[in-house]
Amino acid sequence: MIHKFLPHTSEDIQQMLERVGIKNLNEFYAEVPESIRFKGDYDLPDTMSELEIRKFFEKLGQKNNKLTCFAGGGVYDHYAPSVINHLLSRSEFLTSYTPYQAEISQGTLHYIFEFQSMMAELTGMDIANASMYEGTTATAEAMMVAFDNAKKADTVLYSETLCKNIIGVLKTYAHFHGIKLEAIKAVDGVTSHADLEARMQKGGVAGVIVQQPNRYGIIEDFTGFADTCHNKKALFIINSIAADLALLKTPKEWNADIAVGDIQSLGLPMAFGGPYAGYMCSTEKLMRKLPGRIVGKTVDSRGQRVFALTLQAREQHIRRQKATSNICSNQSLMALYATIYMSIMGKEGLKEAAQISYDAAHYLCEQLLNSKRVKLVYDKPFFNEFLVHVEDRDKFFDKAIQQGILPGIKVDDDKLLIAVTEKRSKEEIDTLVGLL
Repeated sequence: MIHKFLPHTSEDIQQMLERVGIKNLNEFYAEVPESIRFKGDYDLPDTMSELEIRKFFEKLGQKNNKLTCFAGGGVYDHYAPSVINHLLSRSEFLTSYTPYQAEISQGTLHYIFEFQSMMAELTGMDIANASMYEGTTATAEAMMVAFDNAKKADTVLYSETLCKNIIGVLKTYAHFHGIKLEAIKAVDGVTSHADLEARMQKGGVAGVIVQQPNRYGIIEDFTGFADTCHNKKALFIINSIAADLALLKTPKEWNADIAVGDIQSLGLPMAFGGPYAGYMCSTEKLMRKLPGRIVGKTVDSRGQRVFALTLQAREQHIRRQKATSNICSNQSLMALYATIYMSIMGKEGLKEAAQISYDAAHYLCEQLLNSKRVKLVYDKPFFNEFLVHVEDRDKFFDKAIQQGILPGIKVDDDKLLIAVTEKRSKEEIDTLVGLL
């Protein structure tokens, strides 16, 4: 009797294969090139005790080459106060139930509410939701909101200065939802307002997506962009690095309709690629079109403060055809991490960390240019990341790696995208420059 609860018996597999119209598993994987298929036996170790397992993974972990990081491209090596990990494990947060049942999930609902409040303040927007996986899908979800908000328009424009991974995710979402996606040209590393205006005159645009700072680290000037969009009833969407908003103009000040991005820069460890989480904030007018969920605050019958899910636009809560999204995780541990980070750092702490990152990046850039072996690709204002031509780039890159430094991200044949955060000391910066 128990066997019917065990997945993937031979009979189960055969039934599934017949259902999709193929004979065997080899046919099932026919699209996977032979050259990358694993053909050996799995090297599964014998059973181990807890002590043996700990030693095994410690030894495995020692193979990771931990480098002094000058790479960015959307993920940044920011400082996180050690107290965060201790607060994360407090029982009112760690053991709180899923938000669906408010009476036993007050801890979870509380920090989601605080996360929303802080992100709304950081972006200047009216409202913030929870439930975004990370910055790229949050941007794609914003595209979906713009598409859903438009009555007849079926095109969304994006700047060529968006990070490539964001553009890739936008194209995937657009392909499966019937959205026409078109690029706005970049001129000298920034979004062309003239090209945007020309495209808007053709009509049919539901939304426009730009990035701040952009993929080259440049701080763009979006003066007039919102008016250009709003005159044609299109939504203006800005993807921003969350931590940079402590100093930069907020999406609200640019008159954006939706602000999106990743919260990794709010102290989340790089962790070899994740997990991270996204944010999405909007004007009050668009509140009911936001995907995910929104937590609200009220009082109970005893007059005590309580939290509850207020707006829920996910398919788990309403009819599938009316759902604005099928996003099904609020990445709440990451949201809690960022919330504690922001509360500990405070407004001044966030500004100070951003200012140190800005100053250190400009110091490094100046030292590199003084070497006469490095040139800025775009002579534009930048925040804490910049793109440079480097003589013998690959030789310099390999030399830095040998010295325990990741000097940036390789771009094209001879360029390097370099990022600096408050964690990089003057000694580390001077060491990198010395390698030239």
